[in-house]
Amino acid sequence: MDILVKSEDLINKDQIYVLPNSKRYNLTLVRGNGAYVYDAEGNEYLDFLAGISVCNFGHCNPRINQVIKDQLDKLIHTSNLYYTENQPELARMISEISFPGRTFFCNSGTEANEAALKLIRYRGNSISKGKNIILSLTGSFHGRSSGSLALTGQKKHQEGFEPILPNVFHVQFEDINDLKKHFNDDIAGIFMEPIQGESGVHPISKEFAVEVRRLCDQYDALLIFDEIQTGLGRTGTYFGYEHFGIIPDGFTLAKSLANGLPIGAFHIKESFKDFLPPGKHASTFGGNPLTTRAGIEVIHILYDGLLNHVQEMSKLLIQSLESLKNKYKLIIDIRGRGLMIGIDLSVHSKDFLDNAHSERLLCNAIGDHTIRFLPPLIITQKEIDLFNNKVDHILSKLL
Repeated sequence: MDILVKSEDLINKDQIYVLPNSKRYNLTLVRGNGAYVYDAEGNEYLDFLAGISVCNFGHCNPRINQVIKDQLDKLIHTSNLYYTENQPELARMISEISFPGRTFFCNSGTEANEAALKLIRYRGNSISKGKNIILSLTGSFHGRSSGSLALTGQKKHQEGFEPILPNVFHVQFEDINDLKKHFNDDIAGIFMEPIQGESGVHPISKEFAVEVRRLCDQYDALLIFDEIQTGLGRTGTYFGYEHFGIIPDGFTLAKSLANGLPIGAFHIKESFKDFLPPGKHASTFGGNPLTTRAGIEVIHILYDGLLNHVQEMSKLLIQSLESLKNKYKLIIDIRGRGLMIGIDLSVHSKDFLDNAHSERLLCNAIGDHTIRFLPPLIITQKEIDLFNNKVDHILSKLL
């Protein structure tokens, strides 16, 4: 493989010219293929992070890459002043795998949550003055723009950006009594993640989700699931909310919807489609022909039996971690759904991560003792066996 630039040269350039708002690892990635990525020196890494659940269908997936190449030679952007062929087809497919409704396209998960937030407020204010309170959960993460930051139930992300958007309140995670205390006629809607990823991979229980649905129905509030990380197969179903046996009023998507191209989506039931009328919200780049064409192929891949595959690989991955837990006693807890797995360790997560990079395994440290695994959904027994060997070596070094 030809190396065009040395890793240290690229890192030096980044540190001079790029705004330092990301804490980067001392690793420069230049190429990817399936479940593997390669650094500037040609070393191969097993990627169990997938760009934080973005490249869920593998790096440089040949099916998705081909339709992107075809679309590049056809039409990339027109703005949303005109009809295009791929946007309505992707919206139709999203309805087909969820529930009948309408979809707004944008460029990221944060933007999708902003659109949902605005629709909730607009609808609430149209019902009665004062029906504009929005709820979220402690420990949640919904993005870093002003509105989604207010939804995020972690003070550390909000510090220094005050004043935060008003009339957004946080219910204690999994606390049904606190949930009931917060609900009244002024509640316009509530946001929830089926699994809280950024706080350590904590799934919502069915009991809690069902009670949220009941309270939303009682007080005419909208239930919005943030499916940005859990949606499109990550939990073994099309959407995380399917595990609860309820239907939300809407949900947001992003990350894996175009397998790496920037896209976001907000899907809402048909009955609420008129609460973001023309002029009230828009996106210049959102839903352009290129990203939506990639999204169409993503859903076609899901149609082709991938959900069953995710469920099978999930069982193998959890079995692998359970065996390592029994062997080393350093793993305290294993939790998650599908191929969204978190483990709690008795040792510091940074020590695990440093050794993981030495073993050429990519994963994610959350807090002082949690590691998150988000492998591509296309992994096989081969990658799980390789993962097992790498984690075995890491844990043996941490004894």
